[in-house]
Amino acid sequence: MHLREDTVIGFIGTGVMGNSMAGHLLHAGYPVVIYSRTRTKAEDLIAKGAVWTNSPKEIAEKANVIITMVGYPADVEEVYLGENGVITNGRKNTYVIDMTTSTPTLAKKIHEEARKKEMFALDAPVSGGDIGAREAKLSIMVGGDEASFKEMAPILGLLGTNIVYQGKAGSGQHTKMCNQIAIASNMIGVCEAIIYAEKAGLNAETVLKSISLGAAGSWSLSNLAPRMINDNFEPGFYIKHFIKDMNIALQEAKDMGMETPGLALAQKMYADLADTGEENSGTQALYKYWKK
Repeated sequence: MHLREDTVIGFIGTGVMGNSMAGHLLHAGYPVVIYSRTRTKAEDLIAKGAVWTNSPKEIAEKANVIITMVGYPADVEEVYLGENGVITNGRKNTYVIDMTTSTPTLAKKIHEEARKKEMFALDAPVSGGDIGAREAKLSIMVGGDEASFKEMAPILGLLGTNIVYQGKAGSGQHTKMCNQIAIASNMIGVCEAIIYAEKAGLNAETVLKSISLGAAGSWSLSNLAPRMINDNFEPGFYIKHFIKDMNIALQEAKDMGMETPGLALAQKMYADLADTGEENSGTQALYKYWKK
């Protein structure tokens, strides 16, 4: 299916990842209207041709495809269902795509509220961090009605390379929880490997050449371990947001009667690190846990 020629994309949340994502949509030639709580984070997009708005309500009045990339489930709920929200003020036949990592329960609620307004909602959280967003190589996991997914696939294809429809509303968020659970324990292993190499007197960068392409290989080992070695703890993904994700996953697992000891350990370690003032560092700053 092809998108309507009158497509106007609204983008809410132009932070570390949202900025690059909105930029790809502009580059593809779509009219893009934007809103972010901090206008300074959007100045470069405005310079490239994006139109600034003052609220999600104004986005809902101007756009017929609305993408959100905000921080927490509470932010998602406010942006969609608050007094100035995009569904509260939305127009019939508008597509809304939440790419924030949020709760499956909220994704289902947004889907139902959108349906009441004859709008179409997808939950489409992503993986790949700042690099994936910048290079338009995100993994995008999508929940919602399959017809809506097919309609929005061309737009999602401008943001990522691995786009998979997972099933009914909430399925995208459940899949993202699987992703975060796998990363959580893996990050502990990556950090321990690098610290071990350093304590053994090895050159950690040389060690990476051997282990990153073998059975131990992972995205985190290839992309985040080099940052650890170079003391680069700038956020590709904030620790505070990862803790939020892990808390969602822990609650969902608990509700299903499932034990997640690896996830629980990682959450505790990251929470301890956040308590030392590292909540705005990138997830690779877990390396500092051993340096405390």
